[in-house]
Amino acid sequence: MAIDIKVPTVGESISEVTLLKWVKNTGEYVERDEVIAELESEKATFEVNAEKAGMLTTNAAEGDTLNIGDIIASIDDSAVKPETAPGPEQAPADKAPQEAKKPAPDPEKEKPAAPVSATAVKATPVASAIIADKGVNPKDVTPSGFSGKIVKEDVLAALANPGRKAFAGAELYSRNERPQKMTSLRKTISRRLVEAKNTTAMLTTFNEVNMKPIMDIRAKYKDKFKEIHGVGLGFMSFFAKACAIALAEWPSVNAYIDGDQILFHDYADISIAVSTPRGLTVPVIRNVESLSMAGVEKAVLDLAKKARDSKLTAEDLTGGTFTITNGGVFGSLISTPIINLPQSAILGMHNIVERPIAENGQVVIRPMMYIALSYDHRIVDGRESVSFLVRVKELLENPTLLLIQQDPIKTLLEL
Repeated sequence: MAIDIKVPTVGESISEVTLLKWVKNTGEYVERDEVIAELESEKATFEVNAEKAGMLTTNAAEGDTLNIGDIIASIDDSAVKPETAPGPEQAPADKAPQEAKKPAPDPEKEKPAAPVSATAVKATPVASAIIADKGVNPKDVTPSGFSGKIVKEDVLAALANPGRKAFAGAELYSRNERPQKMTSLRKTISRRLVEAKNTTAMLTTFNEVNMKPIMDIRAKYKDKFKEIHGVGLGFMSFFAKACAIALAEWPSVNAYIDGDQILFHDYADISIAVSTPRGLTVPVIRNVESLSMAGVEKAVLDLAKKARDSKLTAEDLTGGTFTITNGGVFGSLISTPIINLPQSAILGMHNIVERPIAENGQVVIRPMMYIALSYDHRIVDGRESVSFLVRVKELLENPTLLLIQQDPIKTLLEL
């Protein structure tokens, strides 16, 4: 008897999903609860499991857009599970005498093959010889062979056109165009970004941070930190904790408009922008104000791994009160990040660059980072936005304040 596998309901507002890939294919025997496919909604990716064990028949192709409730596959639970091939320990006993009669192995023939270089693996023998003889950098060659393999003609073309490299799979001076269907995630990103630009009074204020104090702390304690906590000490934990403190002091930056009301939050659920092959996602770290530095780093690591493996759930992506995005990992020097609705502000981190600055009347070289705060001017005034960013700068340049939040001398003098 065949049972139908349907697209499950994944959220009240979601009516369609995209079939990312089949984990199991038609004709394969699947066990109950085994993952058979991965789907992508406008918010997250999720898996479809086999409801019963049996023979699988797929009814949709990868990349198809499906409605909630559509039948994507069927499973014949009356099918007999195929027998697995016997392992070495299950080999029939009558083969033992035959094995004994085999001649002794030749030591010369048993020598392991020489390791093959990455270039050799990706190029034909003739192409590899030309690359080695002419000293061509394989990265400057556009492969056109099967499975991305470099062939002779590719190397000759690179030699004939030094300094010019075609797009992958295309010829020089190509005018080809390739239409590609937008994924549900990319459609959602497009819609939300345009909505943010059109519905908020967005402004951006900038400042710069001397990263030397944080970099000194990381250099001194990163090994011990990882040994004790099992996770690396990165910059994100410093920024997340600094923002959590500043958000508590400037609550309007941590609020958003809900109808004709302003909804304030007495906690900091900070969304961290993560770039994936399918687009930008913003999973949320809950209650950053209550987490330790190690707790933040572990949460960031866990969410980044789930994002790379397409394991983020709708719960991971909803409910943030503030967002941090780090364009510096891609080399961005300065930018104006777009607000992540319905939030009212987003902090942009950027590349760390050594620059000359004035310090105590002297010109010194320091690792500096520009930071940007885009905010919704409807509920966040200039005084609040600038003061918030200045407070973040102060906390980052004096990391001890992340613990006590007050300057010890000022506290002593009750200033």
